[in-house]
Amino acid sequence: MYLTLLITVGVPLFIVFAIIYSDRFREPTDLAIKTFFAGVIICFPAAELNHLLIPSYEYSYRAGFTEEMLKFLVLYFYIRPKSAFNEPMDAIVYGVLVSLGFATFENITYVYQGNFEVDSFSLAITRAVSAIPLHATCGIIMGYFFGLYAFTHSKQFLIKSIIFPIGIHAIYNFLTSYDFFFLYFLVAVMIYARGLHTELSELQSKKAREDETKVI
Repeated sequence: MYLTLLITVGVPLFIVFAIIYSDRFREPTDLAIKTFFAGVIICFPAAELNHLLIPSYEYSYRAGFTEEMLKFLVLYFYIRPKSAFNEPMDAIVYGVLVSLGFATFENITYVYQGNFEVDSFSLAITRAVSAIPLHATCGIIMGYFFGLYAFTHSKQFLIKSIIFPIGIHAIYNFLTSYDFFFLYFLVAVMIYARGLHTELSELQSKKAREDETKVI
């Protein structure tokens, strides 16, 4: 039981802390916590929308739209006006926070909806290497392009910050019906997301202070 809980909650929290500590200029703790719980809160409208839009498993790809759009709205309306949001890397941090706040609560509901501990444990392991990395990856990709939009005001980046995560999530959900193809796809987008994160990390390394302007 305790191992199941550790995997269910511990894996997403481990990724959260890894992203937070990869940020050279740390974000305010209170805003980080609030953003994580904003991700938890949007699980409730997401559940209602998914119930309406997904009548059966074959339509599960539609969750990519509802879930990623709600995460985007948190970034756009809650994070963007904050004074602490003052460089592109911040968008990746907050993107992952809201994504994994969502994924952590979703994980708990999925893992503990069964009646048998063995089923819960197996599901926790499966989601730890699939759904949780997916949400984290979408958070990084959304955050990367949203950060570029916020500091260049280029609408193409705004569009990419919405379309890319929705598309990735939808394709992933669609591929889950085809054996392990979804895992190959997931690895590919994880490599892509890592490259985006590295790019902004290198940009940070050239800055003496967080709000210093550098060419993006």
